[in-house]
Amino acid sequence: MQTKPSVIPPDVTLPSIANVKADETMFGHFVDWLGKVAVNLVVAGLILVVTFWMAGWLAGVAKRALSRMHRNNPDPTLESFVSSLVRYTIVAVGLVAVLQQVGVQTTSIIAVLGAASLAIGLALQGALSNVAAGVMILLFRPYKVGDVIETSTRQGTVKSLDLLFTEIATPDNVKVMIPNSKVFGDVILNYSTHRNRRADVLFKVPLKTDLVSVLQKMRERAENDPRVRKDPAPMIEVTDLSEVFAQAAIRVWTAKEDFGPVKTDLMLAAHLLAEDPTRTLPPPRPSKAPDPSPAMPGDKEHHLFRLPKPRRGRQSGPRSPRSQPKAE
Repeated sequence: MQTKPSVIPPDVTLPSIANVKADETMFGHFVDWLGKVAVNLVVAGLILVVTFWMAGWLAGVAKRALSRMHRNNPDPTLESFVSSLVRYTIVAVGLVAVLQQVGVQTTSIIAVLGAASLAIGLALQGALSNVAAGVMILLFRPYKVGDVIETSTRQGTVKSLDLLFTEIATPDNVKVMIPNSKVFGDVILNYSTHRNRRADVLFKVPLKTDLVSVLQKMRERAENDPRVRKDPAPMIEVTDLSEVFAQAAIRVWTAKEDFGPVKTDLMLAAHLLAEDPTRTLPPPRPSKAPDPSPAMPGDKEHHLFRLPKPRRGRQSGPRSPRSQPKAE
């Protein structure tokens, strides 16, 4: 009987049964590791999705809470700043949780980030001081957008308030960017906080002119001006006396919108009456103030920690006398 030739060469050694079992064990470990990696990646993806969703939701909650707190005086700058701060904080915490779930040692990453943050902070300490000053301005509100302020260098209307700079427009409409650290670290004059301001006008009257008549005419003009407050009443006094002239002062209270026109009108009237007390002056101009009624200083002032006033709901008490039932 003739045998078939073998396909395997005689000099080739076949793997032993032990080697085959070892290969199967390694393959099983690899499959298990791959399964764990897949599960960790799925969990990390879920954590990332939940992180972005929670960041957007909490940012919206913070924005709506601030809008409810300042319902009568909304502040878009503060709302956007706080919402973005909440969003980025949640995203940073979520990214750390994702890296830890994947298997990356977050302690070393946090240490490296801390060292990098220290180096960046030392390099950008001027910018960080502006950020800190911007946060303090947002908290304590020495001024807000739309106010007319004066610092040590510039005077104008606040156009925007960011974390780094305060943008103001000067009276000649020039854009000025002032770092927040310079604004917050210096004296700030806010001409828009109080609704009433006092206009002081100093004028000189020659001794050859009837001083009593000039003072009486100035008082009458101030009292007949609808822009001048009746309480406190206008005050006029003589402040200096020399051999050539007498110096007097008139002090009146007016709305902040009428401060410039009233002071200019009083200066012009004092100049004309000092030359001729019998001169007839034109009538005062109308008021520019939207609400000329007097108010307490700091009325409607905005502050971060001011709580909203409670709503007045319907009371279940006795009916008011105005709402009498109709007679049948």
